[in-house]
Amino acid sequence: MKKRKTDRRTLYTLGLIKDAFLKLVDEESYSKVNIARICREAGITRSTFHVHYSSVTDVLNDVLNDALLLTETNPVPFFAGNGKSLDYLKSNESLVPACQRIGDAGKYQKLLMDPDLSEYIIGRIVVNERDTVLPAVIEKTHLPREAAETLFRYVIHGSFAVNRAHNFVKDEKWPHDVQMLNEFAEVGYERLSRK
Repeated sequence: MKKRKTDRRTLYTLGLIKDAFLKLVDEESYSKVNIARICREAGITRSTFHVHYSSVTDVLNDVLNDALLLTETNPVPFFAGNGKSLDYLKSNESLVPACQRIGDAGKYQKLLMDPDLSEYIIGRIVVNERDTVLPAVIEKTHLPREAAETLFRYVIHGSFAVNRAHNFVKDEKWPHDVQMLNEFAEVGYERLSRK
């Protein structure tokens, strides 16, 4: 992505572009979004677009960065085996998976549901969460880093799949599923730590 100033006008234009991108993804799939459509929707010229971004993928990355900022205050990931009650999880949003915290911001739900982007988004979540979650998994299980990395990837992919099955909406079944997965992880971590 291009280096850019962060004055008020620049921030406004970036907001227009990202909002237009999200609106287009809401209406159709990511694969149908192109620079011309973003420019029309945002009411900007192609040259203005290129002052800030080189491609649609750059916009996607910037939008995902915004979304993942929602997860940076996560002190202890839910799958580090907290053994917390359902009520505790409901009132402590930071303990739910990153993909669900992103999904809670309604403007990202369609993006998360786009089948063309699932693996890409999971990859971005993995990169974002690795430094926080992987040490917690190693501490909890006493596994070597390589084995803990496998478990970490499994949990991220599984969490994404479960949240996707709920359309990234906390419907009435979602808290039950999160608690069940949390209990499953806790038992698994305890078992692995005894090896």
